[in-house]
Amino acid sequence: MNLRDLHYLVALAEYRHFGRAAKACFVSQPTLSTQIRKLEDELGVALVERTPRKVLLTEVGREIVTRARAALNEVEQIRGLAHRSLDPESGTLRLGIIPTLAPYLLPHVVPSIHQRFPRLELLLVEEKTEEVLRRLREGRLDACVVALPIHDDSLHAEFLFEEPFVLAAPQDHPLAKHPALRLNELVGQSLLLLEDGHCLRDQALEVCHLAGAGEKNDFRATSLETLRQMVAASVGITLLPVLASKPPVVQAPNVQLIPFQGKHPPSRRIAMLWRKSTAAHTVLRGLVDVFRHLPADLLTP
Repeated sequence: MNLRDLHYLVALAEYRHFGRAAKACFVSQPTLSTQIRKLEDELGVALVERTPRKVLLTEVGREIVTRARAALNEVEQIRGLAHRSLDPESGTLRLGIIPTLAPYLLPHVVPSIHQRFPRLELLLVEEKTEEVLRRLREGRLDACVVALPIHDDSLHAEFLFEEPFVLAAPQDHPLAKHPALRLNELVGQSLLLLEDGHCLRDQALEVCHLAGAGEKNDFRATSLETLRQMVAASVGITLLPVLASKPPVVQAPNVQLIPFQGKHPPSRRIAMLWRKSTAAHTVLRGLVDVFRHLPADLLTP
């Protein structure tokens, strides 16, 4: 057994297709298939079920893949530790970030990251919360930027900032005439929300519950930009995180953005998470510092 074969097996588990897994590993399909069979012969068990359309892992195959991922992750940690001992701020860092934050936050921090870490190759992955957390636990990401709360004792969390929400309403909507709103002014309103899987949906539902508002039936958006356009078309109102209302974002016509006032205006808490076992603590803490030093007015509604 060698690391290369474990890498092939993990790729096969990821893609569930010999051809796509081979392409991801930069080898031919026969080569990957042969090595998987050799690994099965060496272990004396079947790892995969070969069907005409896709590859299925056997029960023992799934368990071995889980351990193989952990082993490969440890090897990467060893390589990273050795490399960073020579140059702590170089190498590759894989950062996951949720889609309701990535396009609005990254333009403000990526230039600063490049300036602060000129030798660091930053690879960005945009996925929903559960997916970035899964990749982080499996070692396929070094860190992720998500909204709290996250309950996982294996992960370290560094709070970055609190991001207020604003109400987006068509300009002819009664609420659009208000310079600022209190939560109780949303009583009886129906809001446009994102589809399941977005943490922002859960946060918006919590706001609706506190405000006595509800969700507009028969519609769930796939992105914040879809929500923005639905408001522009006078379909309804929604909540937007304040970063989605700031340049370089182009605002849609017929959309009025109204901040909230009061002692506890609605917001979400953004944090960076990484595995407690990572060897990249030094560069990650430097990255946290960059994310915390945003322009002063960026988080002001």
